[in-house]
Amino acid sequence: MKISSSNNLLCKKIRHVFGGISPLGSLSAIGQLFSFCNSAQTSFPESLIEVHSPEEEVVIALGSNVGNRIENFNRALQMMKKAGIKVKAHAQLYETAPAYVTDQPFFLNSAVRAITKLGPHALLSALKEIEKDLGRTKGIRYGPRPIDLDILFYGRIKVASDTLIIPHKNIWERPFVLAPLVDLIGLKAKDDTVACWHSLTGKAGSIFGAWEKLGGEHLIGTEGMKRVFPIGNSLLDWSKRIHVMGVLNLTPDSFSDGGQYISVDDAVAQVRLMISEGADMIDIGAQSTRPGAKRVSSEEELSRILPVLEAVRHIPEAQDKILSVDTFDAKVAYEAVKNGVDVVNDVSGGRLDSNMFSTVADLEVPYILMHMRGNPSTMQNDENTTYGDVCKEVADELCLQIKNAESYGIPAWRIITDPGLGFSKTLDQNMELLGGLPAVRQGLAATCVAASHGPILIGPSRKSFLGKICGRVKANERDPATIAAVTAGVLGGANIVRVHNVKDNLDAVKICNALSKKTAKLK
Repeated sequence: MKISSSNNLLCKKIRHVFGGISPLGSLSAIGQLFSFCNSAQTSFPESLIEVHSPEEEVVIALGSNVGNRIENFNRALQMMKKAGIKVKAHAQLYETAPAYVTDQPFFLNSAVRAITKLGPHALLSALKEIEKDLGRTKGIRYGPRPIDLDILFYGRIKVASDTLIIPHKNIWERPFVLAPLVDLIGLKAKDDTVACWHSLTGKAGSIFGAWEKLGGEHLIGTEGMKRVFPIGNSLLDWSKRIHVMGVLNLTPDSFSDGGQYISVDDAVAQVRLMISEGADMIDIGAQSTRPGAKRVSSEEELSRILPVLEAVRHIPEAQDKILSVDTFDAKVAYEAVKNGVDVVNDVSGGRLDSNMFSTVADLEVPYILMHMRGNPSTMQNDENTTYGDVCKEVADELCLQIKNAESYGIPAWRIITDPGLGFSKTLDQNMELLGGLPAVRQGLAATCVAASHGPILIGPSRKSFLGKICGRVKANERDPATIAAVTAGVLGGANIVRVHNVKDNLDAVKICNALSKKTAKLK
């Protein structure tokens, strides 16, 4: 008997594919249990079928609706790593209404692409053990559970045994499975493995067609399905409205407000003001990133930040606000989070400290990954400001860093992308980028679909390119220009705006929110 194999699909040991199960006695039984993607055929002896690759790419769905759902996901990912399941990409998070048994809490759903040497049944056993360790019991079918781990795809094979069916048989009726799956595989088949997954489905229109048939992107934001972002102890539905981040610089030399908030009292007063004006987030920085700025030591940065954090944490107005630290230093990020910060905002996107990705992964906090070439001292030189298509190249370079971050264990569902206005861009490039945010998101979607479905932050506030256009030399005279830039960015798809003047920019954001709601009703 011959078993089919496809394109560059190497032979693998069936003994490996079974995950340690003894070889079956007949090829007909194996033929019923496994099928491979098409074309080139390979013959195997009856007593032992050998096929070769030591690793397989798999897709695993995650679900939880009992206890701390995001913590359940975090622990499951840690246990998967220990079990020999190396995650390479993560989908976004989706909060969804329960299916089948509807009288239970909402679920949190996602999925991951991973590499493993475990065969399908050994993989199933490993996932079941993780479920057990996280407190899952038999319970009622489709009922509440702290964790649910399902194998959606395993390499380029179908499995049909008494205990395991791959592809998972209920994918096609479940939007809470298809949405994360599309995050992982994209909107078109970009490689042989994904093409094979489509062919294994045996469905007209395949995975994309099934997602569109259920409603596709129109489902997102409905009562039964929301993309959410974990910050602190809450899940933020960032699609509801634009969020405003207020800037607090504790530096003596920042381009806009350097030296104004050196004392703790002055810093706290500014935080109170920004919160009273409507800020959702406060971004605290103690290292200037203006062009030409010199790097200060971790100790100097922390000496500026920690006393202010200690004071801000104890003011009542800040209790429900999100605090972020603006740093490209992993040690500073670590200490700031341990002292109450919720988000790490890294202008270097992980390029200036080799420990940043592993640190943020261990901290399990959201990460703002910004595009920049070089460092603050070199970012504006000719080499770092040379682009062909600035929107495409910024998206491509962001994707590269996002993939690196994910490989260290920072899930896409915790990443906010920032195209880096004013960093390693000329005036014309900044304007092209500001007006081209849809192209940036589209560029992300080409290789990092999950990231393209996540929040985008922009920070045009008082930047020099605005001053050059408007003839405003002093940074604090650029607020009207900032309002115009924020408006353009929000209408282009930005979800978070980072500004010095919260009050006036919030008014602009409110108009954009109202306009978006009105436009949505007319569609």
